[in-house]
Amino acid sequence: MQKQKFLIYAAGIFVSYFYYGILQEKVTRGKYVHEEVLADGTKTVISEKFTFALTLVCTQCILNYIIAQIACLIWPQGEDKTAKLYYASVSTTYLLAMVASNMALQWVSYPTQVVGKSAKPIPVMLLGVLLGRKSYPLRKYVFVFLIVFGIIIFMLKEKASKSASEEGGFDTGELLLCLSLVMDGITGAVQERIRAESKPSGIQMMRSANGWSSLSLIFVILISSEVFEFIKFANKFPSIYYNLLSIGVLSAVGQLFLYSMVSDFGPLAVSIVTTTRKFFTVLGSVIIFGNSLTVTQWSGAIIVFVALFLDAYFSKKTVKKEIKN
Repeated sequence: MQKQKFLIYAAGIFVSYFYYGILQEKVTRGKYVHEEVLADGTKTVISEKFTFALTLVCTQCILNYIIAQIACLIWPQGEDKTAKLYYASVSTTYLLAMVASNMALQWVSYPTQVVGKSAKPIPVMLLGVLLGRKSYPLRKYVFVFLIVFGIIIFMLKEKASKSASEEGGFDTGELLLCLSLVMDGITGAVQERIRAESKPSGIQMMRSANGWSSLSLIFVILISSEVFEFIKFANKFPSIYYNLLSIGVLSAVGQLFLYSMVSDFGPLAVSIVTTTRKFFTVLGSVIIFGNSLTVTQWSGAIIVFVALFLDAYFSKKTVKKEIKN
C-alpha cells in the first residue's frame, strides 16, 4: 500500500511539473504571430512575445489558493494560529521569487532557469549562518561548493558568438535568477520560524501564502497598465487563457503532491523525486524546444543534481542519528 502511494505521489509530481515546465516555456518564450491590415490596405505579419509575468504569477497564486482551500475543506486542518505578519512577509518574498523567476525566462532558456533555481541551498545556508547563527558540517559546505561549481560550468557560454545585446539580455536573466534565489532563501527562513512557533500544516501554509500573494498581485496589476495590455494581447491570441489556466492548475496540483509526500514519506523521498524530475524537465525542454546544451553544460547540470541528491541524503541520515540519540 505504501509503495503504491509513493508511486502515485511521484507520478503526480513528475507529470504535473513536467507539463508545467513545458507550458511555461511555451508561453514565456514562444512567438505569437498575427496579421494586421495597414492603413493602405496591405497586410503585414506581426510577431509578439508574452511579457506579462505578473499576470502569469497571479493566475498561479489564485489557483493555488483555490485548490488549497478546497483541500482544507476536504481534509480539515485545525486552527492556524500563525501571525498574519509572518504570512504577509512570506507572501511578499515568495511573490518576488516567482515573478523574478518567470521574468528571467524572457532572457534565459528553461533549462538554465531550472539549474539556476536548483541553487536554493546556497541562500538558505548563507542566511542561516549570517542571520540564524547556525553552524553546518564540512560536507554541507562541500555540497554547496559543488552546486555553485556546477552552475558556473552550466552558465558558461561562448561569448564570441554573441552580440552585445545578447550578452546584456543574458546578464539580465542571471540577475533575475539571483534575485529569485535570495527571495527563496528569505522565504525559507521565515517559514522555518512559522513551523517552529505555530506548526501549521503544509496545506495551510500553501493556502495563506498564495492568498496574500493573490491580493497583492491583483492590486498591482489593476493599478498598472499590464492588465489592459494583457487584455489586448489575449484578444489577439485567445489560447493564452487556456495556457495560463493549465499552468496554474498544474502548479497547484504539483504542490499538493509535494506536501502529501513530505507528510507520508519525509523530505528525502521528495528530494530524490524532485531532483530527478528537474533533470528530466531539462531533457524534455531540450528535446521539445531544441535548447541545445554543450557537453560542458550537461556536465554542470549533472554536478548540480548529484550534489543536491547527496546533500538531501546525508542530511536525512543526520536527522535519523539525532532522533536515535
